[in-house]
Amino acid sequence: MNPQAPALSLRILCVDDEANVLAAYQRNLHKQFSLDTATSGAGALRLIQSQGPYAVIVADMRMPEMDGVQLLTEVERLAPETIRIMLTGDADQHTAMEAVNRGHIFRFLTKPCAPETLVAALRAGQQQYRLVTAEKELLEKTLNGSVQLLIEVLSLADPAGFGRCQILRDNILTFARHFHLPQTWDLEMGAMLAQIGCVTLPPAVLARWRSGALLNAAEKDLIAHVPEVGAQLLGNIPRLEEVARMVRYQHKNFDGTGWPQDSVTGLDIPIGARLLKVLADLASLEAANKPKDLALQAMQRRLGCYDLAVIQAVSVSLDIYLPTAADMAVAVKDLQPGYLILSDVKNVDGILLVKSGATISPLLLARLRAFASLGMLQETITVRMPKDFSAKVAIGSDGL
Repeated sequence: MNPQAPALSLRILCVDDEANVLAAYQRNLHKQFSLDTATSGAGALRLIQSQGPYAVIVADMRMPEMDGVQLLTEVERLAPETIRIMLTGDADQHTAMEAVNRGHIFRFLTKPCAPETLVAALRAGQQQYRLVTAEKELLEKTLNGSVQLLIEVLSLADPAGFGRCQILRDNILTFARHFHLPQTWDLEMGAMLAQIGCVTLPPAVLARWRSGALLNAAEKDLIAHVPEVGAQLLGNIPRLEEVARMVRYQHKNFDGTGWPQDSVTGLDIPIGARLLKVLADLASLEAANKPKDLALQAMQRRLGCYDLAVIQAVSVSLDIYLPTAADMAVAVKDLQPGYLILSDVKNVDGILLVKSGATISPLLLARLRAFASLGMLQETITVRMPKDFSAKVAIGSDGL
């Protein structure tokens, strides 16, 4: 957006259920602004979808079916860059001020509103729109350029690693399409940049690692810190904070072991990192000529390494049936709602806490973890994952 764009190029949408009010807007404002009108909230939303974007929308507070606050709240969701102004009567000011404080509205004006006051507010809204869109355009160009540069550097410095990242990206897209995830950009970038830290490795060490040769302690330490180095590189780029966290924790085990050595564990590990770990290890096993289904079953048995819900979700997205009725000894901290308890659970004094056959609920899970945190419960509990246990719900609640 050109910061010097004339006012007529920044379109205004006025919404009021009274036709004479809209006619007055047209008479008073058409020479200074490019103006469209709508007589209802639903009509305004249709115009935004079919003829937007609009720089500014002005809505009356009192309208039937959808009032001004409801309309502008929906506009915020549908067209967040559009600057929102509301016209109110004296009785509506408290409601309008609450809407402003919640961030739904840029400014509110009281009725009757003098033409010069309305013009000043519209010009202020247009200027705010210029600032928002100019910043977004600059940021997007800078961000996309930076990311593309990093990917090209990775492809040149570590072709083998870049190829693995492309496979990861493709599998993540398959996963995202299956579960209809609305946001995939962060996941794609996390996959493509997962190995960016490798550019800091000495070429000889990188070659030895890629070939599967034995590494000495110093070389192993360098390899272990690759995700951390990559996260630090990405952390310097605006809007890549979540991608950096995904890269940092991509090798972290679900039970909290592994790198980085910190207190982050279980569901506190970013969901993108948990997904990346499953897909990366699956790709490694496939590269060693292990079929997908057998590889996933083997991973399922590595208790503590992975989020079992993510493994199950990956298998579903790849149209692979995983037998999930196998009995498993699971650490208390790794239990999840929906698991079936196969043996009586007693505390260290032998008092029965849970009878076998119970299904773990969120409340029961919290109780078991409370006992375990006090050292009053055995470390593992034998459970069975139901056959239809899909991570769709778990992952959906995690923000993907």
